[in-house]
Amino acid sequence: MIEPHDITGLVLAGGRGSRMGGVDKGLQKHAGVPLAMHALMRLAPQVGAVMINANRNLGAYESFGAPVWPDAVTDYAGPLSGFLAGLEHCETPWLATVPCDSPLFPLDLVQRLAAAAHEHDAEIAMAATREAGVLQVQPVFCLLKIGLLESLVRFTQGGQRKIDKWTAQHRCVEVEFEDAHAFANANTMDELQQLQPR
Repeated sequence: MIEPHDITGLVLAGGRGSRMGGVDKGLQKHAGVPLAMHALMRLAPQVGAVMINANRNLGAYESFGAPVWPDAVTDYAGPLSGFLAGLEHCETPWLATVPCDSPLFPLDLVQRLAAAAHEHDAEIAMAATREAGVLQVQPVFCLLKIGLLESLVRFTQGGQRKIDKWTAQHRCVEVEFEDAHAFANANTMDELQQLQPR
């Protein structure tokens, strides 16, 4: 089995927030607490250690009490550059990633991804949800084997940015979660408003 202490959790907060008007998304408030802090508090009990990937306002993120690592590539290259920063600084055999803008992700997310990775001898386990009968992969909710670092360095150095194109090169398993709403994310201020507790 893959135990929680074998896994480091990474909150991805390195994006441009362009659909929110360029604000630092991870610092926007959800129920009075920054989104990235929500993600961190939800992820921490599921893993052995936590860290944050951020490219701005590093002091604000450091105040959450977890190590903060910016992208190694400097052009906001998307989630894969966050994966890369995480893998470079991960000291456990596995890295679990979550985005900062989905404050309701399942409390058994990492446990279920780890069980599936173990069972299928996979290098990558990704969450998936069913939308209108079609299975949709949620690739930023991901468990990665630390040995994938070299492959990802090669891929991104070749100018590639697409998660699915990279993951397709490796042994992957998709783990279906029943509650699609748990993966709802706030790309815009309106969506953030809709996620607020009633």
